[in-house]
Amino acid sequence: MITQKMKYALKALMVLGDERAAANQALRIEEIAKRSGAPKRFLEHILLDIRNAGLIASTRGRAGGYQLIKEPSQVSVSELLRLIDGPMAPLQCLSRNSYQRCEDCADEATCRIRRVFADVFWTYLVMIESLTLADIINGGGLEAAIAAAPQT
Repeated sequence: MITQKMKYALKALMVLGDERAAANQALRIEEIAKRSGAPKRFLEHILLDIRNAGLIASTRGRAGGYQLIKEPSQVSVSELLRLIDGPMAPLQCLSRNSYQRCEDCADEATCRIRRVFADVFWTYLVMIESLTLADIINGGGLEAAIAAAPQT
């Protein structure tokens, strides 16, 4: 389950993605909050994290604000999920970035709990890693992302 913080991050990036397509101008945080429905004080922290990750830029001053600096098709939803919500794996022994061996597991290779959750998690990962901000902005969702993905 994604957090409310992640929902706000996606909504803010959708606003910035729409603005990038429309005029490529910086938006003040008040405008992003208004359009996305995210509380301004909460949004400040979210946008700082996203800016530090290199997805958006901020400028100060009268004409300042935030801009999406990557194409929406280059913004991975899975990377954003990891940035905002942390590891996605249901078990720490399945995490790519935060792997830890389970303390109560004698052998990962024969762990039935790990095996069941691994199958579900890898299916989820394949699907979520193909999803981009552009897919969400365009309203196509996962079906559009899968249809656009290269066939192997």
